[in-house]
Amino acid sequence: MRAKILTVDDSKTVRIIVRKAFKAYDCEILEAQNGVEGLAMAAKEVPDIILLDITMPVMDGVEMLTKIKADNDLKGIPVIMLTAEAGKEHVLKIAKIGVRDYIVKPFKEEVLVEKVSRVVELRPAGEAEAKKKSIEDPIDVLVVEDKPAIIKQLQDGLKHTPWKIHGVASTGEAIDFTGKLIPELVLISLSLPDDSALTLFRVLRSTNKTKYVPIFGLSVKTELEEQQRAQQCGFTSIITKPIDFTELELKASRSINLDTSGRYYRLGNDRLVIKMPANCTPAVLTEIDSYLKHKLSEAVDSGVGTVVFDVLALKSMTMETIKFIHSAMQVCKDLSLTHSMVGTGQVVDDCRGFEESKDWKFHESLDTVDCEVAKV
Repeated sequence: MRAKILTVDDSKTVRIIVRKAFKAYDCEILEAQNGVEGLAMAAKEVPDIILLDITMPVMDGVEMLTKIKADNDLKGIPVIMLTAEAGKEHVLKIAKIGVRDYIVKPFKEEVLVEKVSRVVELRPAGEAEAKKKSIEDPIDVLVVEDKPAIIKQLQDGLKHTPWKIHGVASTGEAIDFTGKLIPELVLISLSLPDDSALTLFRVLRSTNKTKYVPIFGLSVKTELEEQQRAQQCGFTSIITKPIDFTELELKASRSINLDTSGRYYRLGNDRLVIKMPANCTPAVLTEIDSYLKHKLSEAVDSGVGTVVFDVLALKSMTMETIKFIHSAMQVCKDLSLTHSMVGTGQVVDDCRGFEESKDWKFHESLDTVDCEVAKV
């Protein structure tokens, strides 16, 4: 997917400068005029980075930053503060809240791009689309880890994917490996001795073949200092141990620019099936939503008139999932598409407890939906 950059600033001029600065790159620029709008946008879009002004009406940058870092779903988003020269010392004082960097206004476009490129992989416009692969395509993942058990854990945790996990134990082996095969993703243990992880990162970034390869740091959740050093160095993302494989797949797919729509959307048999996975986290729902309008438009263009929401994998229905489905149903209505639902008894009971879903009708299987469609 394209990198998402959220700029929160009450100055329209600054927002225009930001948009212009990244015009040559494959980025989606999101905008908000104050902290309240910025928080709402961040929760909805989950950007890769936030450019946050300090002085704004309604809610200033400090308050928004504090709320971001207190939100489990948003606290991992890196933030670069924008400030006037007079506010520079103020930024340094609040850096402990979790600021990745800061930029003093007025600033040059190239400075902004350089700062952001330390955090987000910026690819020239058009390049990412040309290289786009599907989640069902094989990719090579290099893991640099001196603990064989962690490499085995990654291989087992990702065995349901077509990804090939290559494990090496040292930076020397990693450099030799990348000289023969360029991986689509590199995972480096931040606990390697003698700052080897940071050294390897710099080597890979200085080599043309691996300059744009996403590099994730692997770290024990409580090792905050080494995580901060890796972030400041420019690692694409941090994956903490014990590893959340859903989070790893989402971050990896996004960084590699994989088309993951095939996990959730199936077009065929005169219907479009939207399959909700068992683990419908806010990040997963955002991913599904990012493909929604395109896939529904594709269904209309193909002559399909029925959309089926398949929630059989869900053990329970959350309010967040209900809101997504309710919104998707409205889009179906706007496109004159009929919709049906397939779910378990537990999900049906859960839906009856919410005003938005209490009247939803469910089928037991996709076969019963087909039978109903055939009768029409």
